[in-house]
Amino acid sequence: MNAHPQTPAGEVDIAAALAWARARIDLMDARVLLRHVLQCPASRLVAWPEQKLAAEEWAEFCALVERRTAGEPVAYLTGTREFYGREFMVTPVVLIPRPETELLVELALAHFAGRRTVRVLDMGTGSGALAVTLALEMDAPEVIALDRSREALWVAMANAAKLRASVSFVQSDWFSALGEEHFELIVANPPYIAAADPHLEQGDVRFEPRGALAAGVRGLDDLAEIVAGAPARLLNGGWLFLEHGYDQAVAVRSLLADAGFAAIASWTDLAGIERVTGGRWLGRGQR
Repeated sequence: MNAHPQTPAGEVDIAAALAWARARIDLMDARVLLRHVLQCPASRLVAWPEQKLAAEEWAEFCALVERRTAGEPVAYLTGTREFYGREFMVTPVVLIPRPETELLVELALAHFAGRRTVRVLDMGTGSGALAVTLALEMDAPEVIALDRSREALWVAMANAAKLRASVSFVQSDWFSALGEEHFELIVANPPYIAAADPHLEQGDVRFEPRGALAAGVRGLDDLAEIVAGAPARLLNGGWLFLEHGYDQAVAVRSLLADAGFAAIASWTDLAGIERVTGGRWLGRGQR
């Protein structure tokens, strides 16, 4: 890591701070980190580039840039990530919410438009981004979110409280602790990366919880477990939507077909990748 600029502490302005950071990390990341330190909107960085940083602000910014240079995700450095237009708290115990997961929200809204009090289950909720968003975007739904991690549930509950979303939380290893609950909609963004995938040792993913990412030799273990257990938890006519890897749509469609689902389809994300696959449960032999 190169030394900090030789400008005396307290005399570094916004423009100089960003110029120093830009030589080390992506400019967009630098802007996010500086906004976090200054607790200001993006417009302030543009409108007042000559504004001086206090000594403690400069020190904090330098430390964050150093950590980003070492690979730590920006979301963990700032403690937040936007999802579906809302800011969610994130910590290293939860997966960082990603834009492609918003497709699950869009599908839920499209398939249940005009329906009130839909019973929804979010499996592996992590930060709670999906469950909270569905609770706020759907028409008076009943949302239950589960996760096997108690620490992740604390983050999810904090997000629900902050955003005033009505969500019930359950610590459960998939369906095991749900009792006799039944749902009209089940959504999940489960682990789906192959355990030996080299991407697990690259980029931001290195810092995310491995248990929220990897799932067996082919990355299909958790997807298969959810598909197998979903029929017993879905009401007749209910839907199951699953996020999965870029090359797993065919395999997930096969899992759903073998389990007896109808209306099986895959949907593409903004990059044109088949990112979500789902099906409707009509009971055995009703396809």
